[in-house]
Amino acid sequence: MNWTSSEVVGILLFLLPGFVTASIFYWLTSHPKPSVFERVIQALIFTVIGRVITDILKEFLTNICAINEDSLLIKNGAYVLAVVVAVVLALPFAYISNNDAMHRILRYFRITKETAYPSEWYSAFSRHPDCYVVLHLKGQRRLYGWPEEWPSRPDEGHFRIAEGEWLVENERIPAEGVTAILIPADEVEMVEFLNNKPEKTKE
Repeated sequence: MNWTSSEVVGILLFLLPGFVTASIFYWLTSHPKPSVFERVIQALIFTVIGRVITDILKEFLTNICAINEDSLLIKNGAYVLAVVVAVVLALPFAYISNNDAMHRILRYFRITKETAYPSEWYSAFSRHPDCYVVLHLKGQRRLYGWPEEWPSRPDEGHFRIAEGEWLVENERIPAEGVTAILIPADEVEMVEFLNNKPEKTKE
């Protein structure tokens, strides 16, 4: 099938709001970007949803606000309105994904056992946001501390650990004079999530 340049431009303009929504969604979440084909499908879905909302807003402006449908405000502002709707549309989708909102309801009704998080690793840190951790590193080293930041994936990124203490057998050795410690994620073999900060070993 041969496409003319005007047809290609028309298709891209039609899908533009969907691509904007999808791009913002992936900026605000830790989900890996899918293949090009899947992104086009997502853009099409977001475009349809955004188009429905845009048409409702245009109906509101023309009927309730008594603005003529053939006015320059409606004609020239159609694409601007579609892009604004696309930006706003991405925010609730990102919130739902980052907070597991929809899947939590579906799990309650036993429709699924999955979460909205991109991996079990991400899910574990999302479920334990306010606790100290012990990182088991390669070479049988252990680091205890407060995770100020952590990577979204277990094979890339770094942990930023504050109040760091090295655990050597039954002793705890504070990292004195250190504000925080950066640990590569690929050096971590296991993570312990602690309920409370353990008491210091009595001498």
